[in-house]
Amino acid sequence: MTTPPHPKLFIPGPVEVSPETMEAFSRPMVGHRSKDFQALYASVQPKLQAVFHTTQPCYVSTSSAWGMMEGAVRNLVGKKVLNCMSGAFSDKWFDVSKKNGKPALDYREEWGQPIRPEKIDAHLATGEFDAVTVIHNETSTGTMNPLEEIAAVVAKYPDVTLIVDCVSSFTVVPIKPQELGIDLLLAGTQKALALPAGGCVFTVSERAFEKAATLEGRGYYFDLLEFRKNGEKNMTPTTPSISHFYALDYQLGQMLAEGLDNRYARHRATNQMVRDWARERGFELFPVAGYESRSLTCVRNNLGVDVAALQKRLREEHQIVLDGGYGKIKGETFRVSNMGDETEASIGHLLSCLDQCLPAVAAA
Repeated sequence: MTTPPHPKLFIPGPVEVSPETMEAFSRPMVGHRSKDFQALYASVQPKLQAVFHTTQPCYVSTSSAWGMMEGAVRNLVGKKVLNCMSGAFSDKWFDVSKKNGKPALDYREEWGQPIRPEKIDAHLATGEFDAVTVIHNETSTGTMNPLEEIAAVVAKYPDVTLIVDCVSSFTVVPIKPQELGIDLLLAGTQKALALPAGGCVFTVSERAFEKAATLEGRGYYFDLLEFRKNGEKNMTPTTPSISHFYALDYQLGQMLAEGLDNRYARHRATNQMVRDWARERGFELFPVAGYESRSLTCVRNNLGVDVAALQKRLREEHQIVLDGGYGKIKGETFRVSNMGDETEASIGHLLSCLDQCLPAVAAA
């Protein structure tokens, strides 16, 4: 398949999708209640379980990750939810909880600071909560939260459900939900999976299903029990994006052929290249030291470069799209993604292009 020329994406999502994956995405339609689709679903399931490091059932939702983030709140919050917030995306989860009529508390850290397990412990010790939401990798700030330590704290409270967004860390670092006691783990397709936007993959614990069965107001589209009932027949509750299943089946096969450990190592190496480049040029990293993301680098603009001009030059001169910072730190930072199919060669090319553009946009 020949892909027409286009600016290459090094933004935190959607990321670049390979021609081969797009070819899989464009395969002919089949009936979503046909044996052909059931065979496709059955092919995807064990591959998803492998990359999720779980024997629990895994599912695909035709929605952005936000659909299942909302669904998780509707299915798994009965008493009150603790929304852990440290950036633009985790901040929104609190808004989702409130708009779904769920009692919620916003535990906040400054952008660039990690979620502190001891603070979660203090909140849960009150007995007020039956659910916690955490974003593992806060894309807006390039901060990776200490998931293992957080999970260990939540595990002290058997009646508390742990809901985790790993949208931009899934397949970048190993995450093992059964070992950690994560009840619902979800990821979007458009980030580290390097698939077209518009899909969400997730896995659910048995105790989460049991809890959902006791709660009313789950809705239908994101009802976990509907996903399980249909999944047992290799089907989805509603008409899915069949194209996403095709592309996911192909991409998961590529990941398993590469080897998950090799994939993690590749992300670690390409991420380190960007960090080293930034520091060698005199930039600082935005997150507090020790909590930097492995899927993208959020660079603090301490040198005062014209970030908008840098973006413009990269696009016009090198056909590269870079992110200029998100939300309240737009312009104060810029973000460089290394997630998905990027290699040391492709990241090396990006960094070379950055070096060519930087002198023209440096502060006077």
